[in-house]
Amino acid sequence: MGVGKIIQLVAVLVAVVAGLWSGLPEAGLIIAVLGAVAGWFVAAEDRQRVLIAAIALSAAVGVGGGLGAIPAVGEHISNVMGSLGSLYAAGSVTIILVAIYEKLKP
Repeated sequence: MGVGKIIQLVAVLVAVVAGLWSGLPEAGLIIAVLGAVAGWFVAAEDRQRVLIAAIALSAAVGVGGGLGAIPAVGEHISNVMGSLGSLYAAGSVTIILVAIYEKLKP
């Protein structure tokens, strides 16, 4: 298991914990940094999947939180999906910047 895979697993774990436990200090910053670093380690053939997942998570969270209506667990699921959406959005920024760099380098 390489460094990139470990960073990606830790990033997802932190996003899930931040979604379930609102007391995590500076959760947004931690998720953004881990997402950006994890985006660096995404293989070129997986970039499209990550970008589509980021769009899908953003759409699912932005629809209005329909999952929040589920009794007892809906709010937690919505929070976890929001945290994962933030993680993937940060990773997407890095993926886009890496793709631009690769396209423009001589």
